[in-house]
Amino acid sequence: IKMITQSLMTDDDLINITVKWLPSQLTWSNYSVAYRKLMFGSYVWNSARVAIICTLGHVISCALTGYAFARYKFRFKGLLFTLVILTMLVPVQTIIIPQYMQFSNWNWLNSEYYLPLVVPAFLGFGLNGGFFIFLFRQFFSGMPYEMEEAARVDGCGPIRTFTHIMLPMSQSSLLVCTVLSIVWHWNDYYLSVLYFSSNYPLSVMLDQINSNIFNTTGILAGGADGAAMAGVFLFILPPLIMYMFLQRKFIASIDRVGIVG
Repeated sequence: IKMITQSLMTDDDLINITVKWLPSQLTWSNYSVAYRKLMFGSYVWNSARVAIICTLGHVISCALTGYAFARYKFRFKGLLFTLVILTMLVPVQTIIIPQYMQFSNWNWLNSEYYLPLVVPAFLGFGLNGGFFIFLFRQFFSGMPYEMEEAARVDGCGPIRTFTHIMLPMSQSSLLVCTVLSIVWHWNDYYLSVLYFSSNYPLSVMLDQINSNIFNTTGILAGGADGAAMAGVFLFILPPLIMYMFLQRKFIASIDRVGIVG
């Protein structure tokens, strides 16, 4: 609420200590300034592409990996799952230099298709991929084995059992993975500004909004602080709308995914 009210204030209202919540006059022009300076119509599509494609990769790869860890026995299973947990504990900054050099050698930097973000997501890594693998592993571990045995008796192979029986029953985990992955990729700034020098997602443009609000003569193109708040609200609006529609199902799914085990 504070952000919305400040986005409708003039700079005089923002520095006036007597103005707390309600602006002296509604300054809707802050939103038009923020929309233009963010180039919202163009860059919101970049963020949407990254969030949707990377989320699709996470759902596919992490569900498969979590299912394998939960239901199959194979060599070095414990060691491999320990490495998955370590990806949740070790900060990305500790491996970012060799990762950056590797992507540079592959000519992935500033890729039109956002390869440094998309490819790791489809391989079960990417942004917080370890958490999603853990999430699916915990859920599938609580499923009864009799369901898979019944599927095998009916002639289902491993892939068909997973896609036709286990995956449809994991709707709660799928929803949690989808919502969190979209939000985290939408908000990501660190990896986006590191790997790309153009064709930015909206999060990078938001960081530059204060400098972009000034025109070439150095005169404010609108209320600087108010327009910055308006830009922040425009940035969070798409995931906020998504959460408003999915809030009830998302909260219910959190209770059922079994991540407390």
